Amino acid sequence: MLRVLCGFIPLLLIALYSKVLHRNQFKHMVHFAVMSVLATSFYYYGFVAGTALIPTSIAGLLSGSIPIFTFVCAFLFLRKDRPTLQMLIGVILGFLGIIVSARPWENVESIDPLGVIWMLAGTTSLGVSFVYAQRTLSPHKIPPLALATWQTGLASLTLFILTDFTGLPAITTNITALLGLIIGLGLLGTGGAFFLYYYIIEKLGSVKASGSSYIAPIVAVIIGAFVGEEINLFVLAALVLILSGVILIQTGSRKASET
Repeated sequence: MLRVLCGFIPLLLIALYSKVLHRNQFKHMVHFAVMSVLATSFYYYGFVAGTALIPTSIAGLLSGSIPIFTFVCAFLFLRKDRPTLQMLIGVILGFLGIIVSARPWENVESIDPLGVIWMLAGTTSLGVSFVYAQRTLSPHKIPPLALATWQTGLASLTLFILTDFTGLPAITTNITALLGLIIGLGLLGTGGAFFLYYYIIEKLGSVKASGSSYIAPIVAVIIGAFVGEEINLFVLAALVLILSGVILIQTGSRKASET
C-alpha cells in the first residue's frame, strides 16, 4: 500500500499541474478500476507473496514470463496479429523455462511451489493487463499520465481498505529501507513505471510493450548472485529459455504484422 501511495501522490500532483485529468474520463472509471487490480493491487501482492517464499533469482526468472502470458491473452482476445510457428516455439520455450526454474521434480523444500504459484499469478495478471489496456483504454487516447494517476489512485484506495497496518511504523526505523520504499519502489518503480507502461502500450501495442520485462530476469539473477544466492545451471538454463521465448514471440509478432 505504501509503495503504491508513494507512486500515486507525485503522479497526482504532476497530473493536476499538467491539467490532464478531466470529468469526461469518469465514464471510463470501470476500466480504471479493473486496471488498478490487474496491473497494480493483485500484481504487486502476487510478486511480494511469491518473492517472500522463493529466492530472488527464481522470482525474477518467473517475472520474465510476462510477455508469454501477454501473447497468449492477445491471441485469444485481440485477434490482431496472425500467429506464426516462431511465436508458438517462443511460447513453448518460455513455459519450459518456467518449469526449469520451478523444478517440480526436486524436493519441495528447495523451491516452494506456493511461491511459484503466487509469482505466476502476478505475471498472468500483468500480462492480461497489457491486452486489457490496449483493447479498452488505448483507443480513447487518454494521456498516459492521466491513466497512470487513475490506476494508482484507485489501487491506493483498495489497498488502504484491505491492508493490515500492524507493525507499519517499523519501516521508519531503517532510513535505507524507507528511502528505498519512497524513491525506489514508489516514485520510480510505481509512478514512473506506470507512466511509461501506458506510453509504450499506446505506441507499440500490448505484446511488444510487454517486452520491457526482458530486463527483470537478468537483473534478478545478477542481484541474486550479488547477495549470495546460488546461481546454478538450472537458473541459467531457465534464464536462457525464458529470454529466448519472449524474443521469438516479439520478432515473430513483428514479422507477422509486416506480412
